[in-house]
Amino acid sequence: MNEDDEKAFLEDFKKADIDKKLDMWYYAVDQEALWEEILTEMSMIAQAANPHKGKVSDEE
Repeated sequence: MNEDDEKAFLEDFKKADIDKKLDMWYYAVDQEALWEEILTEMSMIAQAANPHKGKVSDEE
């Protein structure tokens, strides 16, 4: 979500009635959970592809 989209979303949230605010809040929470899952998967894939990158070796 870019900065303009974020501002528009928050402006809509301010203007919405309570039911719509709850719907928007739940949508945002769902998106957060979705992106946490995606980032976790990306991290596991990256670590599997290059397991030694970013780790301190025993020689140091």
